Amino acid sequence: MRLKKVVFPVAGHGSRFLPATKATPKEMLPVVDKPLIQYAVEEALEAGFTELIFITGKTKRAITDHFDVTLEIGVSNMTDKKKQLFDEMNNIIPEGASCIYIRQGEPLGLGHAILQAKPVLGDEPFAVVLADDLIDAKPGVLKQMVDRYDDSNTSLIAVEKIKKSDSIHYGMIEIDSFNKALANIIDIIEKPDPIDAPSDFGVVGRYIFTNQILDYLAKTNVGTGNEIQLTDAIKSMLATNNVSAYEFLGTRYDCGDKLGFVKANIEYALKNNDFGVELESYLRNRLT
Repeated sequence: MRLKKVVFPVAGHGSRFLPATKATPKEMLPVVDKPLIQYAVEEALEAGFTELIFITGKTKRAITDHFDVTLEIGVSNMTDKKKQLFDEMNNIIPEGASCIYIRQGEPLGLGHAILQAKPVLGDEPFAVVLADDLIDAKPGVLKQMVDRYDDSNTSLIAVEKIKKSDSIHYGMIEIDSFNKALANIIDIIEKPDPIDAPSDFGVVGRYIFTNQILDYLAKTNVGTGNEIQLTDAIKSMLATNNVSAYEFLGTRYDCGDKLGFVKANIEYALKNNDFGVELESYLRNRLT
């Protein structure tokens, strides 16, 4: 079955970025000149997804507005360059793709957010993308995963090697050996202490799920952080379904963390054609 539906859970409070996120969704924070959620959407579009499902909250209207046709291009004194830019911004979502917005009444965890999409997911497999995880990769990580998704009875989860001391921030997996960047997941634990981490591979915010994950989410009780954890549903699903880990190619920036967000801005700015060279010169002078 062709993958066409992708879920973006964007209802969180973004408390780690307060006060910046008091009135602005964290997914709308820009890396150079583009908000995090646009990077995530562009990655999904590149991978061939055409039904974009946003799980939003009451403070997230800016996300809806961003992907709408809202910029006025009929102003008489507007330059051709600016008209072109406005036209591009009004067509972030290409013809043939659509956006669906579902409000999560209360942010009760990633698992709960994904479950809100059940009415529009039907019985199809689907992807999940977390905009906090900005990954610089060509092709994008979701495209890499789609290219390896050849079994509709197997779910696929992106992972990367991390410092075990950081395990308290990740879902950590136990696996057999990797073969061409893929490995079977034997067990998964949500944010364990380093001593309890089953490996040094942590889950990153890219998933392709069989539809059965929704049944497991519906039966999952509140777990770590008093939230319905996606990790707990995956753990239950391992008893009856295959779940594979994919070690992606690319550089990930944890933009849910202030330092990770700053690093992403620096690295993406250094690659900017307009001012990257000047910025590099500035940084070299600043650090000498």
